[in-house]
Amino acid sequence: MPREPLEAIVLVGGQGTRLRPLTLSAPKPLLPTAGVPFLAHLLARAAAGGVTHVVLATCYKADMFAACLGDGSAFGLEIDYVQEDVPLDTGGGIRNAAASLRGSGPGDPVVVLNCDILSGHDLGAQIDLHGKTEAAVTLHLVQVPDPSRFGVVPTDETGRVTAFLEKTPDPVTNRINAGCYVFRREVIDQIPAGRRVSVERETFPGLIESGQLVMGYHESAYWLDVGTPQAFVRGSCDLVLGEL
Repeated sequence: MPREPLEAIVLVGGQGTRLRPLTLSAPKPLLPTAGVPFLAHLLARAAAGGVTHVVLATCYKADMFAACLGDGSAFGLEIDYVQEDVPLDTGGGIRNAAASLRGSGPGDPVVVLNCDILSGHDLGAQIDLHGKTEAAVTLHLVQVPDPSRFGVVPTDETGRVTAFLEKTPDPVTNRINAGCYVFRREVIDQIPAGRRVSVERETFPGLIESGQLVMGYHESAYWLDVGTPQAFVRGSCDLVLGEL
């Protein structure tokens, strides 16, 4: 059975400080990668996963996004742009962008994507798990050799997330937050508006502590954080070589 039209928020407001000086003239998601802006690869995969409408949560050099990506038709999408006057962090950016979502049902799934991740994971399977379990949020998780640089996410035997530990020096697991989330719309609406909020440090731990169901979707497909120059070059090469 075909899914209902699916919406996504993409967080593109960061300054890309780890990639300077490349990001002094352009935001990180628009840097050329295998012949096109990096964000084009993410948008194409979102569309392949069933997303039809994307809201870009912009801040740094915000006007460059619409000039580059237009209305989204080149990707089989509709794109709207929301600009933050001041940086609102991950949760604040999601809450701010949600005003431009078109769905209104409290249980509607909303995909949220970090803009510095290159991933070949099965978004459709993550969405299916989210719907089957009726989770508040479902997090994409991957295993990495050195989890200390990331938010680590232990789960129980059912896949339920039991904690969210952001960049801890003594990781309890090598399973980490992979930067793709599926939210129930009503959970986004509960994020405080108009201030900085971190989903990693505030929203996810708060949901877990209050007993709401946060699920982990674990997969071993290609995944790379392209936030450093070395990783950005590696990701570009992998795209050219068809490694995803």
